[in-house]
Amino acid sequence: MRIVTPFPPGGSVDLVARMLSADLGKPWGQQIIVDNRSGASGNIGTEIAKNAAPDGYTLLVNTLPFVTNQFVYSKMPYDPVTDFAPISVVSSVASLLVVHPSLPVRSVHELIALAKSKPGAIAYATAGPATNPHIASELLNYLGKINLFAVHYKGGGPATTATISGETQVLFSSAIADALPQVEAKRLRALGVTSLKRSPVAPQIPTLAESGLPGYEFTTWHIFAAPAATPRAVINQINDRLRASLGTPEAVRRWRDRGVEIIASTPDEAAAHLKKEVQKWRVVFKERGMRAD
Repeated sequence: MRIVTPFPPGGSVDLVARMLSADLGKPWGQQIIVDNRSGASGNIGTEIAKNAAPDGYTLLVNTLPFVTNQFVYSKMPYDPVTDFAPISVVSSVASLLVVHPSLPVRSVHELIALAKSKPGAIAYATAGPATNPHIASELLNYLGKINLFAVHYKGGGPATTATISGETQVLFSSAIADALPQVEAKRLRALGVTSLKRSPVAPQIPTLAESGLPGYEFTTWHIFAAPAATPRAVINQINDRLRASLGTPEAVRRWRDRGVEIIASTPDEAAAHLKKEVQKWRVVFKERGMRAD
């Protein structure tokens, strides 16, 4: 079996795919290979998964660009609703808003005030156009009525490196557990987590809503899906095994230690979630004029 991840190693999608391969491989009696096929904000790897044989042996883990790429690319190689059979919304993870220590802000409120005093002067790093760090940042721009400008990199790793070096000043890190060592080493300063509640991994860090932007919420969800023609019996079987493997207290603890909350939804719940997310983000992308081509 293989799990296609349409992003480079090091981000939350890669983390979830590798945790799934470890948790599911043994009880299934299968070797599960994680196949990173990055490019075009996930479009390349997602198209590969779409065109795979619908036999349950090639699966996809994806996140928000799975549904939002249609708003930024004029030509799309897949439709997230019709070309895939959702298996489960596996998990979610909050992002962490960090800044370079040279930026004279210690809260989201101060960041917004500084950005308003220097419009267009503060740069934020992304993992590429229409990736989660890009979307989270544009939601900050939209709700805060500011204009931080985007600098796009090829993955979360290069974006983090750029912010540590001071090449960019702001970053939404999509994996809290990965960013915390840089915060503890004072290479980055944390301003807030993007969930409505504080993260159990870093309870000392406030939410963005607490830190100066009421109403802000952004969580990275992870969809597990198969090609559309995969038989429903196969989808249900994979879902049953996934929920059994991830439903133990030990699995919940292990995932939570990496900053990831297990959801393990049903296939029907996953399908409804995708449709809801399409409607939710259509407005933000239109208002912010987000395009990749």
